[in-house]
Formats: sequence, structure tokens, C-alpha cells
Amino acid sequence: MPELPEVETVRRGLEKYLVGHVIERVEVINPGPFQGDEKNVEGHKVIEARRSGKGLIIDLDNDFSLAIHIKLTGQLIYRDEQTKNEPLSPKAGSLPGKFTHVIFHLDKGGLLYYNDQRKFGWIRVVATDEIMNISFFKSMGPEPFGLGIGDELTLEKFQSILSKAGTKVKPLIMDQVKIGGIGNIYANDALWNAKIDPARPGKSLSDSESKELFDSIIKVMELSFAEGGASELTFVNILGQEGNYQSHTLVYGKTGKPCPRNDGGVIRRIELGGRGTFYCDKCQH
Repeated sequence: MPELPEVETVRRGLEKYLVGHVIERVEVINPGPFQGDEKNVEGHKVIEARRSGKGLIIDLDNDFSLAIHIKLTGQLIYRDEQTKNEPLSPKAGSLPGKFTHVIFHLDKGGLLYYNDQRKFGWIRVVATDEIMNISFFKSMGPEPFGLGIGDELTLEKFQSILSKAGTKVKPLIMDQVKIGGIGNIYANDALWNAKIDPARPGKSLSDSESKELFDSIIKVMELSFAEGGASELTFVNILGQEGNYQSHTLVYGKTGKPCPRNDGGVIRRIELGGRGTFYCDKCQH
């Protein structure tokens, strides 16, 4: 599932390409993901693109918004006369394609496509002042960097969350109610970078260990921002292009390979919280 760096990459693309456009028509090809009245969208200008954790918010000039969760395979891809020749990843397919469910027809010939292969994602038309009443946004925990609309995850908050939890640390930092935006890729890599066993209880970490983990989360996500996110499955940016963090993962997906530290360890895979978990059997303790 796209995580904070991927969804923030999409938000920045929306900010660059969508803000200022008028949505002239909403073409709902498959009504499953789209919830709400198109009339509250059509004829109105996009004034802002925001994000909370893994969720997106597109604000309009009539005090309505589009709340969007792209879930596992959702994509938002923009095209107009200036961008029509931009290279399109095979992961984006054709535009429109068999996985295109909604098309936003914009002024000046612009188009915003919503694609979703698995159809898990959703788009909801809601009054802007009701956004935080949506359970997904209302329950979102503080997130790294403070780029979203909610609280920033500081070191002090992070250490407080860990110190109270008997939960294993990897599923704990992926719990979106506790901490927003961290998913499987960055949890695995950050724990390896901090030399922490993903199965340790959160409250077992010392202050120095929790600081090392906090710094590692920031480090791996900063790299992902620089690489445009990770396109492990179907993630593409607003122009339908892939990110490159998947070429820089530390341990994620590297079962059986030597530890990058060359310490004689091997990357193992176990299940924690129902998710594949990758760790070095020597240096993470």
C-alpha cells in the first residue's frame, strides 16, 4: 500500500497540476469508489490539495472537498496539452483504461483519471468542515515531518507511544491510529537501520534506541521523498511515472540475501501483524 512518501508525492503533484483548475464534469464510469453528489463538485475550482497520513483531500471553492484514499492500487493521473507526451509507466496502463473508474474533466482541456485495479480505494464528496468527522481522518495519529493536516510526530510523542505499548514494535509503528503514514516498507527498513528486532515490545526500547528508531524512520522516508516514492506494486505519481525507492530498500523484500552490513547475517522473513517482516538474524536485537 502506498505510504506517506508516496501519498505526499501525489499531493505535491495535485498541488502543482490540479490547483486552480475548475472541475467542469465528473464522469463516473464505475460508481463503486465514488460516493456523493457530483453536483457539489462540477463547476467549482480546486483551491488546495492536503493530506493526512495516507489520505488525500482536494478542497473546492464552494466549501466542499474530495476525500480520497487510494488504498492498495489507486492512482491519480493528470493529463493536459502540456503533459500529454510525458512518459507513462506500464503500471499506469492506458488512459483511460479498464481500471479507470472516474474521470474529472477540467477546464483548459485538463483531465484527472482515478484508476484502481483492486477497487479498494474511495473518493467521497463531503463538506470541507466535515472532513475530520470521517473516521479514517479522525482517528489518524501524529505523523513524521508535520506535512499533513494533523499533529506532527515529535521524538517526545514517539517515545511516549512506545513506552506505553506492550505491542511488538513493528506493528505498533504501523498502527495508523498511533502513528500516521508508516507502512510496511519503511517500518522494515527503519528497524534494520536502527538495529532493532521488529518483534520486541515497544516499551522494551530504551530512550536511546527509540531515538535511533525515530531518526531512522525520518532517514528512510527522506530518501524515499528524494526518489519519488516506491513503486513496488502499482504506485505512480501524478504524471503516471514510477518512483525509485524500491531500488534502494535496505532489507524489505530481500529474504535470504546477506545483511547489507556484511556482518555475516542473513535477511529472514517472518509474519508480524499479518505482514511480511524482513530483518537481519544477527544485527537486529
